[in-house]
Amino acid sequence: MLRCRIIYRASNGVGQQFRVLMTATSYPLHEDDWQGLFIRKIADAMAESPVVDLSLWAPDGPRHADVGYACSVSDAKWLGELAQRGGIAHMLRTHPLAGVALGGGLLKRLRALYKARIDDVDIYHINWLQNALPLYGLNAKAVITVLGTDFKLLKLPGMVALLRRVMKTNRCVLAPNAAWMKQPLQQWFGDVATVAPVNFGIDESWYQLSCPPPGPTSHWLSVLRVTEDKIGRLFEWGEEIFSQDRQLHLIGPNQDNLEIPAWVKYHGSATARELAEKWYPMCSGFITLSEHSEGKPQVLLETMAAGMPIIASKIPAHEEVVSPGEHGYLVSSTLEFQRALDQLGDPEVHRQLSENCRQASHKEYGVWSDCLDRYLELYGMLT
Repeated sequence: MLRCRIIYRASNGVGQQFRVLMTATSYPLHEDDWQGLFIRKIADAMAESPVVDLSLWAPDGPRHADVGYACSVSDAKWLGELAQRGGIAHMLRTHPLAGVALGGGLLKRLRALYKARIDDVDIYHINWLQNALPLYGLNAKAVITVLGTDFKLLKLPGMVALLRRVMKTNRCVLAPNAAWMKQPLQQWFGDVATVAPVNFGIDESWYQLSCPPPGPTSHWLSVLRVTEDKIGRLFEWGEEIFSQDRQLHLIGPNQDNLEIPAWVKYHGSATARELAEKWYPMCSGFITLSEHSEGKPQVLLETMAAGMPIIASKIPAHEEVVSPGEHGYLVSSTLEFQRALDQLGDPEVHRQLSENCRQASHKEYGVWSDCLDRYLELYGMLT
């Protein structure tokens, strides 16, 4: 892949350095953990950059040797326990009172961290809007990654007004990972912050994969956290469509303990390595009928890089990634779902869409160092 690297130079000709403090409440706890994997990928890319000096405040897990760990022993233990409990969003959904208490504890710890580091940090790189609240009054420079789940936070009474107060006292760039989020964020915060969408990158290894066209027995893949919103209409629409000759393989943790129909071939969780080595080379297409509040699902970007056509529900997160007839199909009924599967059964249609997917991934997303270049532009703008 050909890439143009961005070099930052100050007015004196010396390369500009960025001292970055990144905060996140989700991070892989071990090598095969999927939680917050994109945080690790961004951190690793920063560690490889000669212009970034990175400190990371996140659950303790495998890190690049050049990433400084910013957590105290107490913070690391607290974040590890939070991760084991599924995170604050999960706790708010399942145990609201405990979730609120955890949220308060998080803000207290972040406030202490932000104040302590104000003189030795150029850029606060904050993941999730909730983690930006403790910046109030610090006059800091911050790039704030906004994900789909943040839109649930913004629905809480008074939350937009509270975040506006925070942004008025700092220089902030809101960096959603999907372009569809720009308009509402601009409407709420455009006068107090810059809104600049940033596409995530993709591991180079996904571009090396290939998926087969459907044969006499075809295999279709769905990778997600098994919750009601994520499953959407999949079980309902798929019941009359899938069989022994057209099989649906579902992979992911059953977080809501849903009853999974017998016709679904459910395999539980899988590591990224297992997906790449076993499931993607076996399956002909990817299916997601999610109704969940999504930003831009990373799994879809990796799927496109692997040259696998996608059948997806019509929600903004999918509409931004999948162009119907180019990368797959968007469906809103059982009939459209059936028709999309039939169309991808044509080997020539499958080949063309597979090629389109891979080309679009190279052009729009690239690899994680390309994602870092996009963030470096924002850092340079702030400093």
